Amino acid sequence: MPDNEQAQGAENLTSPFDLEESDHYSKYLLFSRSEMLFLLRALQQKGCMVTAHFDHGNSFFLTSLIEVDGDELVFDYGSNDEMNRKVQGADKVVFTSSLDKVKVQFSLPGLSATTYEGRPAFSGAIPESILRLQRREYFRLSTPLASPLKCFIPTEEGILETTVLDISGGGIGLMLPADRKDFPVDSAFSNCRLELPEEGTINFNMIVRNAFFLTNKSGNSYLRIGCEFDNLSGARLSAIQRYITRIERERKARESGML
Repeated sequence: MPDNEQAQGAENLTSPFDLEESDHYSKYLLFSRSEMLFLLRALQQKGCMVTAHFDHGNSFFLTSLIEVDGDELVFDYGSNDEMNRKVQGADKVVFTSSLDKVKVQFSLPGLSATTYEGRPAFSGAIPESILRLQRREYFRLSTPLASPLKCFIPTEEGILETTVLDISGGGIGLMLPADRKDFPVDSAFSNCRLELPEEGTINFNMIVRNAFFLTNKSGNSYLRIGCEFDNLSGARLSAIQRYITRIERERKARESGML
């Protein structure tokens, strides 16, 4: 069975809401039954880990696809009994995985308890479509844990200082306290500020595109929001891309022993 899902950090998870942006990602959707079955069987044969999100993204567990036939998918049980019980009452489950560095995502209208080769499992129908995100418009960098980036957001309560989890030329992922209620999807924030080492201060506007709760390795929950830059200027985009390139170059140098 998969490792304890509560021990997974945000860096190991992907957004469970890309499918909701069907207009933006429509060219990456598969509808052909034969193509979908081929892709699902590849996930099964390669033993790819799958994250199952439900309860509007507030709950999740790790699983794997262990059987694919023409009418049914079979998933392994998760390692958390409470999550295994709760998901059986969910009316929608979003599955996210990665196959050869390509993001794969689909949703099902629920799961049913079953058994597979004598052990507990879940079964579900073949999805109506599958998102296969073959490329990203921008490279997304997970920010250094040793010196995390800070983003400053004007709110009604004053300036909120947040930690940046990842950044790309298209937007940022932010860590917020779990009790924040003022960052719903599609909300817009102006005059935000990002301090980029060696690049200076970047001022920008942003729109919240997704928001869901995660649990870090210490067992603490937080709100993770994904934000899109709104009309970012060319000069500011260039500064962000220079920062990403430099950090990635330094990271690769450390991994190769050159630093």
